[in-house]
Amino acid sequence: MAAEAIARYLERLRSERGCSPRTLAGYRLDLRALAELARAEPVTAAPPQAIGEGAGAAAVLPEPAEPDWSAVTEHRVRRWVAASARAGLSARSIARRLSAWRGFFDWLASQGEAATNPARGVRAPRAPRRLPKALAPDVAVRFAAAAAGDGFEAARDQAMLELFYSSGLRLSELTSLDLRHFDGPPAASTGWIDLDEAEATVCGKGGRVRAVPIGSAAREALHRWLDERAAWCARHPGCEERALFLSGRGRRLANRTVQVRLKRLAIVRGVPADVHPHVLRHSFASHLLQSSGDLRAVQELLGHASIATTQVYTSLDFQRLAAVYDAAHPRARRRGS
Repeated sequence: MAAEAIARYLERLRSERGCSPRTLAGYRLDLRALAELARAEPVTAAPPQAIGEGAGAAAVLPEPAEPDWSAVTEHRVRRWVAASARAGLSARSIARRLSAWRGFFDWLASQGEAATNPARGVRAPRAPRRLPKALAPDVAVRFAAAAAGDGFEAARDQAMLELFYSSGLRLSELTSLDLRHFDGPPAASTGWIDLDEAEATVCGKGGRVRAVPIGSAAREALHRWLDERAAWCARHPGCEERALFLSGRGRRLANRTVQVRLKRLAIVRGVPADVHPHVLRHSFASHLLQSSGDLRAVQELLGHASIATTQVYTSLDFQRLAAVYDAAHPRARRRGS
């Protein structure tokens, strides 16, 4: 059964590769599309004889055929890529789906359920290169250095902002942070801070754990937040013990709440950009690379599995240099004739 094979593969991704529920949901959709492609005789409409001739005759639709993985040939995959591109599916989405199919067919081959991988030699259309958005260094510093205000939310939001920019965390890495390492129950911490050592330990994509430094400004903001948090929890018994960042209800702060608070903070402080957590991560990476030139160190701090992912920030750095050149060099810009 195709559904059983897909379920077994997804369980392998969960248990062996540590894929998140959101990632698994994406794989599930991609593999359902593959199952449709694997139907040797896809049913698009009921055959005439199934409709019946008399007035009021009930339509009898045949059951869809069980997917046959051997029916998926390289030619059929290439036709799917071409049809999807014509229908407007982005090159990035096509590439993601092909990657999921390649992994699935490799697994089927390892189980003796497929002889070849028909998606192995098929490539998605070339996607336009999109550089990550980053704040200019002076804008980022001005944003973080603005007066934070007083109170529970002000101290919390400032600590989050400083930690994002100081350590280059992903959104999920920040919201999963605990006050310190807990062994459980119900489970051991996956991320925590240690202000004495000025570092945060986080679990990133693929279950990769890394330690990142916490800058002095972020440490000060976190100390202020921890004082505010302790006082607030003393007045509100029952707040979550482990979570570093709390909502106004005493629960671990949700990802969406962080996004909304950060965007609101940027508007209040007059930042001329659409600010979200990944903008601060990109700003952290590009500003660090501009100052140090150490691509390998930036890769480690960001938690990228491949340095090719980090190399996009070299393009950001060149854009900054090109802008300086255009503004400063007397022969840089074309003049009208």
